[in-house]
Amino acid sequence: MPGCRTTTAAHKTSTNILTSQETMISAFANTMKVPELRSRILFTLAMVVIVRLGVHLPLPGVDVTELARCISAASQDGDSPLGALGSILTIFSGGGLQQCGIFALGIMPYISASIMTQLMGAVLPSWQKMMREEGGRQKMTKYTRILAIIIAIIQGYFLTQTLRNPQSIGLDANDLVMNPGIIFTLTTIFIIVTGTMFLMWIGDQITERGVGNGISLIISVNIIHALPGAFAVAWKTCVMKGTEVNPLGSLGMVALILFMVLVVALVVIVSQAQRRIPVQYAKRVVGHGKMMQGGTQYLPLKLNYSGVMPVIFATAILALPQMLVQQMFSQDSWVVGLVANWLSPNDFPYYIISAIMIYFFSYFWVATMFQPQQISEDLKRSGGYIPGVRPGPPTAQYLDTTMSRLTFSGSLFLTLIYFLPSLLSVWGGLPMLVTQFFGGTSLLILVGVLLDMMRQIEATLLQKNYDGFMKKGKIRGKYSHLQGTGQAAEGRGLVILWVVIALLVLGGAVVLAS
Repeated sequence: MPGCRTTTAAHKTSTNILTSQETMISAFANTMKVPELRSRILFTLAMVVIVRLGVHLPLPGVDVTELARCISAASQDGDSPLGALGSILTIFSGGGLQQCGIFALGIMPYISASIMTQLMGAVLPSWQKMMREEGGRQKMTKYTRILAIIIAIIQGYFLTQTLRNPQSIGLDANDLVMNPGIIFTLTTIFIIVTGTMFLMWIGDQITERGVGNGISLIISVNIIHALPGAFAVAWKTCVMKGTEVNPLGSLGMVALILFMVLVVALVVIVSQAQRRIPVQYAKRVVGHGKMMQGGTQYLPLKLNYSGVMPVIFATAILALPQMLVQQMFSQDSWVVGLVANWLSPNDFPYYIISAIMIYFFSYFWVATMFQPQQISEDLKRSGGYIPGVRPGPPTAQYLDTTMSRLTFSGSLFLTLIYFLPSLLSVWGGLPMLVTQFFGGTSLLILVGVLLDMMRQIEATLLQKNYDGFMKKGKIRGKYSHLQGTGQAAEGRGLVILWVVIALLVLGGAVVLAS
């Protein structure tokens, strides 16, 4: 009967959902049963607590309360030149910029240095040769850290000048620094650079002894810290109408949450999406006359190969002209008005320019990082070929064309995700603090990092004969060659680390209470 078939199908669907939920819950419970995995998780949590404690240690001689008020007001103003950039810097620093703490710059100098060294490694032949040599990766890491320190010094200097003269970037504040002078400048730069170096060291320790990629995890933790505040602001904006509850606003809040779940699901799907190119291997003789059986394998090409990098580049470049114009011209100048009209989220040119920049940087990243000629030579050397495509240059051309088409679709998705926060802020009347979690850089980074962490945990569980997070398939990660390369922290060291953290928290609570 048709009714019986429908009931049976619905029952099977609900059973599969319950089974998937039970499998995931069981996987989370099993993480505490594996000693090595348990040590890595506890060590990672300890490092995260240390990062969050450092954010709330303010720089000496700065009026933190007044600075936090000014940055918060500018970040919530979509038309302000600091609107988009202020929100991003506040998120990536985990509130360290508002608190003006020792981690005010966060890990961004290292991220900027990594991007620059990767681009140089893809463009400069001498760097390409160095990366192929033995120990080339270690040299690249060394140069990245040196460049990160230089960038931190430069950014620290500009931060100190901004604190001494906040009106230069449009902040409505006076006397943020109690005793401005050369001593304040040198001391602040030294503390900020030291904080950035300490965060770099913590990131390396998490990568080696913890779970996930340490640098990415620090950024994700800094992003997540703003989630409770964003939820509170959304509740006051949608649900509360003065001191009374708005029933229609409650429905809007539920619809907003469901929309966010839908957006996250789409981002996960696109982040995991791949085009699998079949590669056929013929039988060949290897070693001492041993015949190796041929077969078919697959070359995965990601739909969103460039990841979040185009969005980061577009956001930074679009926010930079407004800040420069603010410092070079007066507020009443026609130049300030022209730039504000072209780069304001309320105006149409902003979206056209943003889309063009995202597409440009997506193709630029693929052109510098994806090497179809090298892949073609490797396939030919190993006896592999793509069915229907001749080995050599035709294979390289086929891979290049396929990746170009994938990049076009991935860039379209990135553009839509990038527009979502601005559209929700303009049309929905929501603050930027809330809409930033519906797309843009924050959501893309969070999804990528959490997927990589789950992949590493799942791989460890499968090695120890436990079930993974999914009944079928595996979670695909990006940093599988980087994570968990060191020995897990010992139990005694973890106990000492957590005791020290508890004493620091207790000491801070006593100081605040007094």
